[in-house]
Amino acid sequence: MNTSSFPSVTGVILAGGQARRMGGEDKGLLDYKKQPLIRHVITALSPQVDQLVINANRNIDKYQRLGYSVISDTLENFCGPLAGMLSAMQAVDTDYILTVPCDSPGISKQLRQRMMEALLHNNAEIAVAHDGNRLQPVFCLLPCHLKDELETHLKQGGRKIDLWLEQHKLAVVDFSDQPDTFLNFNHPEDIKSHQERLQSPVPLIGFAAFSGTGKTTLLRQLIPALNTKGIQLAVIKHAHHKFDIDIPGKDSYEIRKAGAQQTLVASSRLMALMEVQPAELEDPHLADLIPRLDTRKLDLILVEGFKHETLPKIELHRSSIGKPLLYPDDDNIIAIATDEPLTISKPIDQLDLNNVEQMADYIQLFIANWAMK
Repeated sequence: MNTSSFPSVTGVILAGGQARRMGGEDKGLLDYKKQPLIRHVITALSPQVDQLVINANRNIDKYQRLGYSVISDTLENFCGPLAGMLSAMQAVDTDYILTVPCDSPGISKQLRQRMMEALLHNNAEIAVAHDGNRLQPVFCLLPCHLKDELETHLKQGGRKIDLWLEQHKLAVVDFSDQPDTFLNFNHPEDIKSHQERLQSPVPLIGFAAFSGTGKTTLLRQLIPALNTKGIQLAVIKHAHHKFDIDIPGKDSYEIRKAGAQQTLVASSRLMALMEVQPAELEDPHLADLIPRLDTRKLDLILVEGFKHETLPKIELHRSSIGKPLLYPDDDNIIAIATDEPLTISKPIDQLDLNNVEQMADYIQLFIANWAMK
């Protein structure tokens, strides 16, 4: 048991169920955005906890390859999440376990912080997350000293997690401002439909073009024109290679290189957050980046790159570079901005690539139409 003044916490990913609604497939191992679903959960939870374990009853070798200890239920016959919690409590030596399901890839980065603060502030035994409508009992901070009591409850036939929690003093922790924390998948089609759907609280429009067309040059001209119309906007740009936004020798650079996972630099005029991504992380996805913006202050998000993402796009086309049009193979392209008129069979809006004001007017109309949907 931890002897420091700070309670120690083991993160427990619950992957021990039978997944009947998934047709019996092991949910944690299903592919989501080119990775096993559980990998997204690991990425979100591992930086928050002192150690991480996986509770699984099937495909043990596959889970072990993820690099974390795998703990199976000590009770037989798939007794539900309480059994996974008990097994973890019996196996670890930390003060608490923080449990999450294996099929929730959008877990809050403040999960441990909020749960622990609420538990200590309320002098509670257990902290449980709440989504604004109901409790989410598998998102739970539990003291390991309750393991004997929980074992007795299970051996007496108790299975419902809600009923067991009601026997203790609870701290109910509000995560209604972060609903994606509780996004989960119960059917195979849920994963497919979510990967195809990109949600944003403000209008989102991208630019599709071959290299050399002048995307960045256009943005440098277009942004001031949109600002003149009173449009507050953000830009998300994809970098195709390693990059650094700080200079070796500067304090923030040296601190980050020393091992800080997140470095926030702020002044009276600018604020920048630099976050080190896990080495195994693949290219970022827009769905993960949009929540990082303060969309309350935005009318529009412009996107450069991310050509395989599903979002409305304007194709930029210059005949002089000798590249084919993209729109026949991309149903998300809503207009073509070109430097000379095109004769094409498919009806699509055409814009003058050299007329920045015309393009700004088109985007302003796009924003208005978005608001009416």
